[in-house]
Amino acid sequence: MWRSVTKRLWKRRRGRIIFRAMTMLALSLEKPRTAWLGYAALLLVGVVLDIITTNYPAQLPFWMPWEFSWPEFLATALALAWFFRGLRALPKAEHPPLWRSISFVAGVVSIYIVLQTHIDYYAQHMFFVHRWAHFVLHHLGAFLIALGACGPVLRAGMPNFLKPVIDSKPVRGVMNVSQHPAIAPVLFVGLLYFWLVPSIHTVVMLDRPLYDVMNWSMAINGIMFWSLVLDPRPKPPARLSPLIRGLMILLIELPQMVLGAILSLSMTDYYPVYTICGRALDFTALSDQHYGGLIIWLPGTLTSFAAMIVVLVYMRINEEKAEHATAAS
Repeated sequence: MWRSVTKRLWKRRRGRIIFRAMTMLALSLEKPRTAWLGYAALLLVGVVLDIITTNYPAQLPFWMPWEFSWPEFLATALALAWFFRGLRALPKAEHPPLWRSISFVAGVVSIYIVLQTHIDYYAQHMFFVHRWAHFVLHHLGAFLIALGACGPVLRAGMPNFLKPVIDSKPVRGVMNVSQHPAIAPVLFVGLLYFWLVPSIHTVVMLDRPLYDVMNWSMAINGIMFWSLVLDPRPKPPARLSPLIRGLMILLIELPQMVLGAILSLSMTDYYPVYTICGRALDFTALSDQHYGGLIIWLPGTLTSFAAMIVVLVYMRINEEKAEHATAAS
């Protein structure tokens, strides 16, 4: 009942969201006519998806959105559009390696898949699918985006009016605080625990706007955390040394293992909201919860292990570059 009410309220906001998106795109249309056409085509695709998912939800294939979201569609589509536009704008010498480009695109696409396909339906009705989706948002997808290190390419491809906004003191201040080495691990683990507090989780799963806030917070926090840890540059100009990055990885690993172990071994159903809403697959409540706990426990740990390897590889590469530079001078 609550989901149907919030869904109706959410639909009423779509007109305002479309208007704001069109206004933003109008401001961004600068010199090249192709940019106008590209943004117009993006909006047209979004409008078509919105109409189809609203009027024919039962007839749509698995890869189509379960509940179309303008913010999620625009965030992923614009990220890819600005990336490829940035590649065209930058000289070849400033292009990232192919493997970094593939990593970035794969990360963005993976986030789109878990948010804007029928996977989102199963994530709302199965705890273990929900945990897989959040693993992609907070770990795998965010990890791949950070590994791509394509910030300069995105900046080159985005509209000029956005660049002063990104460089503004308020935005920089938020980034500096959230990426502080003492705060970043607490935020990373804290959000994971917060959204899984049973009483909070129940409310969020029955309220579409809060559900979207949860997903957005996990994706943004994941990208910010892994971008801090997987920065390929030495310090300076990178914010952190390899030692601090390694410590941060260790700090997030143990709490995830503990939470995963509790959920995968407990005989108490902590999330009855999935029973109330109806499970999409033939799982018992405890089996669903146990599989979800294992996803937090094992893939989360493997991601931390992979991050540690990347940090060590970067450290060795930067040391070799410094040695070559010293020898050359």
